[in-house]
Amino acid sequence: MDAALQSLGTPELLALAAALGWSSGLRLYLAVFATGLAGWLGWIDLPPGLQVLQHPALLGASGFMLFVEFFADKIPYVDSLWDIVHSVVRVPAGAALAAGALGADSATMALVAALMGGTLAATSQAAKTSTRAAVNASPEPFSNLGVSLLEDGLVVGALWLATQHPLLFAVLLVFMVLAMWALTWFLFRFLRAAWRRVFPALPKES
Repeated sequence: MDAALQSLGTPELLALAAALGWSSGLRLYLAVFATGLAGWLGWIDLPPGLQVLQHPALLGASGFMLFVEFFADKIPYVDSLWDIVHSVVRVPAGAALAAGALGADSATMALVAALMGGTLAATSQAAKTSTRAAVNASPEPFSNLGVSLLEDGLVVGALWLATQHPLLFAVLLVFMVLAMWALTWFLFRFLRAAWRRVFPALPKES
């Protein structure tokens, strides 16, 4: 294995911290397992704060949860319930993973990374949850499956791009975050309007 592929410099670490935070809101266990597996196989040299992810015990636990989530996320309505349950887990986990990527030598950097990771995780979590709620309104299950597989690919692609092409990843992440904010706002209005059609007696906001 080429040593250049295993070493993570400052741009790669910054990008990895952002990627882990953002990915945690979509697929927490995939992000944890993929990062730990890459470190365990020697593909990348994980920073000290993330080396625990490559421990066999944690790889086994995250791999098992990834297996469960992979199927739960592709079943209509089960996926939304899974998202609700994990809404209290993904944001702090994204903050912790980002802090682990950058905060080994500085408490200040750990705090900055945690704020960044938590914000990115909250952004992707909100977009994912609102998107799934809208998709579940469709009577056929294939759109749900397609969106879930797309999220799988986005997480793997984000982690790879962050470590191999950090500057390109940073540019794409900015556009992705802006798109997610817009999508969340649009879907929130759509779902609220649909909810009022089902329950027209509900009072309207002033």
